[in-house]
Parts: sequence; structure tokens; C-alpha cells
Amino acid sequence: MTANTSRFFLLSVLALLMAASRAHVFDHFSPPDATWAVFFVGGFLLRGWGRAVFPLLMALAMGIDWVVISSHSMAFWDHYCVSAAYWGLIPAYGLLWMGGSWLRRHYRGADLAAAGRLLAAFLVAVTACQLVAQGTFYWYSGVVAEPTLAGWWQNFLDWLPGYMGTAAGYTAIAAVLQVAAERVAPLLRAARAAQH
Repeated sequence: MTANTSRFFLLSVLALLMAASRAHVFDHFSPPDATWAVFFVGGFLLRGWGRAVFPLLMALAMGIDWVVISSHSMAFWDHYCVSAAYWGLIPAYGLLWMGGSWLRRHYRGADLAAAGRLLAAFLVAVTACQLVAQGTFYWYSGVVAEPTLAGWWQNFLDWLPGYMGTAAGYTAIAAVLQVAAERVAPLLRAARAAQH
């Protein structure tokens, strides 16, 4: 499999995961929203393709939202979660992508130092994403009648653990698969070489 074929496969998996989880197709049976992890992991796995892939994933996320909201006979811009603040998702998800991309630039293989960098990059990226996404919604959506700094901070603290926990679960799965691929690929190459 060539590098481009491999990246296209990974992009397809990430896009399908986001579509399946963000759309809530199966209502209570759908998996938790993987969007945040998709952008972080995408930044790691697809670094170098960002100029094309990041806008594509953003368009997919927004397209999914439009389809889901429209399917409930609602006007997209009248939905509770959609306002001028909705555009804050672009820089928020961009921060996740940048966190994954930073991690990839400093990645030399699976080891303890890489695990530490993963944890640091993940925590910073998710916290920054939440600051932007939740902050723009709190201050600019018009949903909060009387916004205050204390109210914003409490809202930030209330929502951060859930988003971080969900993204951490998906990211941990991706990390395990990355390590497995690194360990298995050399064994497969050695086995093929032994057959020839």
C-alpha cells in the first residue's frame, strides 16, 4: 500500500467515524460524537494534507449538522446550537488539528516520551478547543440572557470533562492502533522477506 493510499484510507475511516457519531443516526444507540478526536487524530495521521483535508472535514461536519437539523423539520439557522457563534467551530477544530500536527512533527516512534507528548498535546488542544467553541457560543450565540465571567467559567468547567473524556477515549484507541501498526508492520515485512 502506498503512502497516499494509506492516507486516503485513514481519511475515509475518520470521515465515516465522524459521520456515524455526529449524525446520531441511531439516536440513543449512536456512539458518542468523535468529531474532536477526528480532528486531533487527523492532524497527526494526515499532517501535510491539512490544506485540503481540514476544510474537507469542516465541510463534512457542517454538512452533517445541516442534514440532521433539516431532517427534524427545522431551519438550520434557527436551531439552538447554530448562530453567529457556530463559525467559532472553525478555529476551535483548527486548534485540535494543530495539536495533532504538532505531535506528529515531534513523533519518532512509540515510547514513553511520545506518550508524554501525546498527553500534553491532547490536553492543550482539547482545552483550547473548548475555550474557543464554548466561549464563542456563550458570548456570541445570544442564548445566554445575561452572560458573566463567572457564568462563562462555570459553563466551561461543566462541559470540558465530557468533551475531553469522549475525545480521550477515541484518541486512546487511535494510539493503540498506531502502536500496533508500528509493531506488526515490521513483522509482516520480515515474514514476506522470509518467504522469498
